[in-house]
Amino acid sequence: MPQVILISQVPLPYSQIGSWTTLYQNYLADNHQIDYIVCEKPEYFFPEVKYCIVENTNFLKIQKKISKNNYLGYFKELKKILESEDKFIIQILDNFGIVKPLIGFLEKIGKRDKCYLQFFYHGFPPFYENFYGRWFFESIDEMVLLTHDSYKVHKQQYTILPTKFSVLHNGIDTSKFYRITTGEKENLKRQLQITNRKVFIWCSQDRPKKGLDLLLNVWKRINEKDKEAILLVIGTDRKTKIEGVSFLGRIPNNELPKYYQIADCYLFPTLCHEGFGLSLVEALHCGCYCIASANGGVPEVLQYGKLGKLIENPNFVEEWENAILEFLANNENPSVSFPEDLYSSKKWNLGMNKIIESAKKCIE
Repeated sequence: MPQVILISQVPLPYSQIGSWTTLYQNYLADNHQIDYIVCEKPEYFFPEVKYCIVENTNFLKIQKKISKNNYLGYFKELKKILESEDKFIIQILDNFGIVKPLIGFLEKIGKRDKCYLQFFYHGFPPFYENFYGRWFFESIDEMVLLTHDSYKVHKQQYTILPTKFSVLHNGIDTSKFYRITTGEKENLKRQLQITNRKVFIWCSQDRPKKGLDLLLNVWKRINEKDKEAILLVIGTDRKTKIEGVSFLGRIPNNELPKYYQIADCYLFPTLCHEGFGLSLVEALHCGCYCIASANGGVPEVLQYGKLGKLIENPNFVEEWENAILEFLANNENPSVSFPEDLYSSKKWNLGMNKIIESAKKCIE
């Protein structure tokens, strides 16, 4: 039976917040099929996984510099695993740089035909460096994307696409992110000293592509027409005061659900092609109506408008203003229904196992 090796650029479990690292941590604590993890030393180890620890010694640093190969430590540990006559599935996550040297390494030790390479890509558009040739898709055995729309973009970009593709939607912990009752919501609002107001939320890293500056310009217009609406900004603590806007700074991940749960509407004004948008799904499960840019994988996540409002031209301030004012004009929040396990981490775990089982059949 083929064994599964995960090559991780960060230690797993990972001490900081990260979408794919959180998914793998949940997966490795559940019914998983990972046999080996090749990574730097984590703070603690998952008990049912064999670790191959990449130690960044001074000698290794010199070797990497001389050989101009940043992955020598990974290949050194990988070689120990591949010494057996077994067949292997090797999972690579978003690390395009490792593919070419990994292929060269596997060919050098005569193991390329014994290994099935799965590449997990958490972006949306084709990676720009791959435009220079189809070597990347000829080198791997399977590309796993976050959405079917991402696959369509890849298919349109390349006239030749010589590898297998799969789709695995991201997932969230639905035991933490869930809808509460109207009474619980009002009590929570009182605790946070926010009552009798329509609550909107933006939550992300404060980078230009996340659209906060555009949204703040929108909000100045909104505030002129509705003083009872409030925008809570999570993830940054700007010093500039804007009427109707409250900057909450960084909120610990375990406290995020209560802010989603008190909100009426979640705003996702991304100005880039998002791979998926996990915060969008977290807010959705907490009962927020979502207004989001129709960029990247977002339309598929919101089922092309069935689960929220899509802004077709997200760089236009007027489109956001009109959508928000339309929402405020409704006495009741629009009703959105979906299965409880939609985009759940448990469903992600099942999907990962299915992808691994399919890969095992391909290499057996």
